Amino acid sequence: MEQMTKLSVKESWRSVKEALQKALKKVAWLALLNGVLATASLAQGASKAGESHYNVLFIAVDDLKPMLGCYGDSTVLSPNIDRLAEQGTAFQSAYCQQAVCGPSRASLLTGWRPDKTEVWDLKTLIRDRNPNVITLPEYFKQHGYETAAVGKVFDPRSVDDGHDKISWTIPYTRVKNNRWIFAKKRVSTENADAPENRFADFNIEKAGAHLMELLKQKGKPFFLAVGFHKPHLPFVAPKKYWDLYRRDQFRPWPFQKHSKYAPEFAFQPGWELRHYTDIPPKGLVPIPKQLELIHGYHACVSFVDAQIGRLLDALQKEGLEKNTIVILWGDHGWHLGDHAMWCKHSNFEQATRAPLIIAAPNMPQHQKSNALVEFVDVFPTLCDLAGLPVPQNLDGVSLVPILKNAQKTVKPFAVSQFHRIAPHKLKVEGYALRTKRYRYVEWLKNYKFTHVYADSDIVARELYDYQTDPLETVSVADSSAYREVAERLHAQLKAFLKKQAAEIRAMKAETGGKRH
Repeated sequence: MEQMTKLSVKESWRSVKEALQKALKKVAWLALLNGVLATASLAQGASKAGESHYNVLFIAVDDLKPMLGCYGDSTVLSPNIDRLAEQGTAFQSAYCQQAVCGPSRASLLTGWRPDKTEVWDLKTLIRDRNPNVITLPEYFKQHGYETAAVGKVFDPRSVDDGHDKISWTIPYTRVKNNRWIFAKKRVSTENADAPENRFADFNIEKAGAHLMELLKQKGKPFFLAVGFHKPHLPFVAPKKYWDLYRRDQFRPWPFQKHSKYAPEFAFQPGWELRHYTDIPPKGLVPIPKQLELIHGYHACVSFVDAQIGRLLDALQKEGLEKNTIVILWGDHGWHLGDHAMWCKHSNFEQATRAPLIIAAPNMPQHQKSNALVEFVDVFPTLCDLAGLPVPQNLDGVSLVPILKNAQKTVKPFAVSQFHRIAPHKLKVEGYALRTKRYRYVEWLKNYKFTHVYADSDIVARELYDYQTDPLETVSVADSSAYREVAERLHAQLKAFLKKQAAEIRAMKAETGGKRH
């Protein structure tokens, strides 16, 4: 068995190296063409390659909620992510635009909200709906950067088989993702007594570090994206990371009911988790299994944290830390039993709030910001930090003012959305407006983002006051005590949706129905 393990490890890393070598051969014979294209790009006003632009190390982590030491969690062990946070700013109130992998990543990587990308599911290709959209890495590529990626950056179901080929100057590097190590059944967790190099994220980090070395040799600014799989289900991690915790350290979520006065369709039964053979098909997950899942999630967080630490060490080893912007983000939050829900797929706090950490040269360190920010703000922020012109068609704003001073704010609210099927098979779209104190949600029937907003489209509303009810136990949308608050937030959301719809209609009119 030991010899078989060694062979499988060697074969796994050999396949990664072969993929990198093939990519480099393609890059070599395209070098002259790239030079010509770069010259043409300069003629169109792109930034000059070789100028003192900062590199970007772009770290995406699948299903990572802000359950980290730098976000105030005292149980989880995340020393390397915490180290990164100490080098920059940890945004404590960052929100994704839709709490599921494909739409969230499509939104962040285009700078557009889901209603503009039209990616609301896990099957729509970004460029099918928007053939001429310019993604974040593609934009850096157009401005003279070398761009490369390994692991899960885009959701693979949203892009072509080259992980959006046009975005990368070096062809995308594939690393096989083994979901289980020894398990023969589709189980939700696995405490695997195996070396770390049997796991995909170990090899993703290794490939990322190798790409970093190659990019440094090219002598141009680079945008390197490294996407880790854990803590996505199944919760499979090496035994040493499970052993960092005791099962009796964990407690079930204190509130495991649906919020009072909220529409039933606002919740979800944990579809993703129910697919595993050790999970009951419906009803509350038994408490022992809940604790096992919570334990497994912690183990996966600590495992991926170790890989992130090695990647940050590689950056330092290459002498690149002083001229590289490092950003780390989780694509959305994750329900760990709150409201009797698991996974993501909702408009609630635990699904929409996500970690976002940015460390940039010549910016203050050791900062925590409570300012409301959104994932659509990442695109303009990285452009601003890198000294590139910020595209005018983005939905977000630069967070540089907050990076300079954590007490600053740049917007009054964040907006997330998710769809549902209401009674009588009515399709509804829920829009959640999150302010510092409140979450206000409107569920709109038959709503199309290009239509004129109408109050008559509202099927249901929710309102949560985090000052008095941090666990979202009661919706107070119809409470007389909150009438003025609900009316004010309704007016803000209505204005937001009407403005968004007008922008999309104008864009469609300008492009003849095609999205740019």
